[in-house]
Amino acid sequence: MAKKNIPYDQKYYDPEIECMPRPQLEEMQLQRLKEMVRYAYDNTVYYKRTFDEAGVSPDDIQTLEDIQKFPFIDKKTERDTQHVGSFFGEMCSVPEEEVVFMATSSGSTGVPTVSPFTQEDFDLWQDTEARLFWQAGMRPTDRYVHGLNFALYVGGPDVIGAQRLGALAIWVGAVPSDRLLFVLKQYQPTVIWTSPSYAWTLGEKAKEKGYDPKTDFSIHTIIVAGEPGGSIKSTREAIEDLWGAKVVDFFGLSDIYGACAAMCEAKDGLHIVEDQILVETVDPATGEVLEPGQLGELVYTTLTKKARPMIRFRTGDIGYVTNDPCECGRTLARIHITGRKDEMFIVGAVNVFPTDIEYVVRAEKGLTGEYSIRVYDQDFTTKYEVSVERAQGSAEPYDEVARRVEGALKTHTGVRPSKVIVYDAGKLGTSSEHKASRFVDERKNNG
Repeated sequence: MAKKNIPYDQKYYDPEIECMPRPQLEEMQLQRLKEMVRYAYDNTVYYKRTFDEAGVSPDDIQTLEDIQKFPFIDKKTERDTQHVGSFFGEMCSVPEEEVVFMATSSGSTGVPTVSPFTQEDFDLWQDTEARLFWQAGMRPTDRYVHGLNFALYVGGPDVIGAQRLGALAIWVGAVPSDRLLFVLKQYQPTVIWTSPSYAWTLGEKAKEKGYDPKTDFSIHTIIVAGEPGGSIKSTREAIEDLWGAKVVDFFGLSDIYGACAAMCEAKDGLHIVEDQILVETVDPATGEVLEPGQLGELVYTTLTKKARPMIRFRTGDIGYVTNDPCECGRTLARIHITGRKDEMFIVGAVNVFPTDIEYVVRAEKGLTGEYSIRVYDQDFTTKYEVSVERAQGSAEPYDEVARRVEGALKTHTGVRPSKVIVYDAGKLGTSSEHKASRFVDERKNNG
């Protein structure tokens, strides 16, 4: 698929899709939903069996709301069905010879799941990435460095989306920080994609090496994904201040394809590609469908992907959806992700997410921004403690830092941590070149 030749000052990559009136958009979604549910039923062992068992058929889809009649799937469904009957398993709808690419999940919470792509799927994915890159402000005049892992990782081929747009793509991948800093200095790229954790870590390492991230490099846009930090105002602003560049949050998941939602200039949620994905929000406990704006578990149905349709995939992400007009002019709905279902904990009848903790730590002065959270059971109740680092060269007494952070956490979350542990800069051990591991769950029954 050739790149689009559009004026560099054009705001929208695909205005017909991005600004489509909601009634027209929903009409297109309904047509694609009917076709996809029929396609999944006719071509996929798993969906034919489960639809028949649930007493539903593709003919039941007459409105978008009718998708609620169909059963959910989740990560366990993927794991239980992959490699059953064939290499890609019972959820795959095409023979293996039609699959041109596969990605896997990280497997950090279980057996890695495999995501297959036909050539048509892959091309559509890359055109979508180009659209989201354009939304982030990337243009053919930019030099783009992709600083994330390539190996069997769905975020790796996203670099091709930058090439589709016409930008100069610098395929770096997962290299040591010193090497990446050399690339930033030598080739002066203008856009980088990495995780929020690593954007922060890389900027701090640059300063340690004697660089000023704001003046020694040419980065004007940092695209972040893989963690919620890009949508946490304090984290985003801390990274922006460190680099003198804007931070744009992207969201994707290997179960569907790479980035499928991105922040616009309004920075009020992430526009999701509704022409390809139908979004629902459900009660995490009951599965009841919630209204737009209500907090719940996000559920996605693919409308175009042929290799492995995903019908009502429960993501485990907690958030809400808004489809009211955005000041950027796009009509596509926005998702707002607040945390993970399996990482939420309840203290004193208050729901707390790691993102709540991150917001406070990144907003407090005199800290490096690194943190970790330990959640545990004691005396038949859930408690949590937070570890932080005081800033490089700080002489503020540890107990004063702890009291200050405790108070800020109590104010923001409503519940005080049992303890705040303070380390010197660089001693906590949470900095990461990709996703950072900051949440330790020691509860006896956490799921």
